[in-house]
Amino acid sequence: MNSTHNRRKFVRKTGSLAGLLTLAPGFTALAGEKEFAAPATAPGEDVTDKEDYWGFIQQAYSVSPNVINLNNGGVSPQPIVVQDALDRYNRLSNEAPTYYMWRTLDEGRKAVRMKLADLAGCSPEEIAINRNVSEALETIIFGLNLQRGNEVVLTKQDYPNVINAWKQREKRDGIVLKFINLDLPIEDNQLIVRKFKEAFTSQTKAVMITHLVNWSGQIMPAALISRAAKKHNPAIQVVVDGAHSFAHLQYKIPDLEGDYFGTSLHKWLCSPFGTGMLYIKQPRIKDIWTLLAAEDPQSADIRKFERLGTRSFPTEMAIGHAINFHNAIGDERKQKRLFYLKNYWLEKCLNIPGFTTQTSLKPEFSGALATFAIKGMTPGQVAAELFKKARIHTSATVWENISGVRITPHVYTPLKDLDRLVSTIHAIAKENTTATTRSSIK
Repeated sequence: MNSTHNRRKFVRKTGSLAGLLTLAPGFTALAGEKEFAAPATAPGEDVTDKEDYWGFIQQAYSVSPNVINLNNGGVSPQPIVVQDALDRYNRLSNEAPTYYMWRTLDEGRKAVRMKLADLAGCSPEEIAINRNVSEALETIIFGLNLQRGNEVVLTKQDYPNVINAWKQREKRDGIVLKFINLDLPIEDNQLIVRKFKEAFTSQTKAVMITHLVNWSGQIMPAALISRAAKKHNPAIQVVVDGAHSFAHLQYKIPDLEGDYFGTSLHKWLCSPFGTGMLYIKQPRIKDIWTLLAAEDPQSADIRKFERLGTRSFPTEMAIGHAINFHNAIGDERKQKRLFYLKNYWLEKCLNIPGFTTQTSLKPEFSGALATFAIKGMTPGQVAAELFKKARIHTSATVWENISGVRITPHVYTPLKDLDRLVSTIHAIAKENTTATTRSSIK
């Protein structure tokens, strides 16, 4: 059986021909490289722990073989097919910028919007394409009609840009911020909902929910919190930060029951750097002021939020290729693999002396992200040792009740890299224990 036949069989099995025709360099005549032979899978087959399948996916990326990147939570690399598309669109734009960008690629936003809406499970008329989750959420935060004395409920574990945006409104407009402080992990959704409910008053006008906490991977019960807020007062507006849950967890935006949603597409969707998405429930669009001036800021047209002026049209167009790649794997298959990778390494470390984690091992409370610490060492020290000993790139985290090293694998991460992570953590912990013992003897 030749490689072309294998490739077509794989594409058919994963359910998306368009998504994988140029999955890797060997899949495009322009690349001039040998094609990859794809593993066959049966319809509905669980490939969570099938390394031949994921080995093929790994070859679709151009990640460094010399640095183990376990900080995909910050920004994820793009599959080669997305990189190639971005390069093609960029070269086309440079042939005649104002013609190809404004008359060709700009028209293509409609198709990208439709693909995003299909992935998100909403209307294309509720989707605006922008540059990142900060821009999306700050559009909402600064666009809401809030008055002095109005209260906003949020948590101390929310993302700093989000908190700072709310604080600016507090300083400028006199709104009141009511913070909830969470001790993570929490494996009780009703407890989380109760903490939000206890913060609601007659003055509560908005609620901020981080769907997946970027520091530790905690999945928040967004729909339950939204429901509780609406029950308290139907007029309460719910803002959801989906930076780390979109294209990571299997859900549709309306499932969260929020009014507004923002995400970065360059994280788990693996779109080009500097791509994001804003969702606003249709009836709410007219009430949100634009962050950047539009001809009619109170229009009910979602496109009023895309008045960014000249921007990178090539990056926007390449989003479609990232969606095809994501769809070829599938939401359920991807989420299962990401959770499997997290538990694969984390479970192996639980018996290491001094090792602790602030991440749940249960699928309803966590995904790919996990945070760990070694007693007696700062997160910065542990992260530095990981890179020094094994060239493992991670993120040291110290933020509101959370202290540790964040580990975020992705679909391209091989188990051998996680085995190296585990053995390196063992070595670091052992050296730390030895040094502590010697110090106590002195």
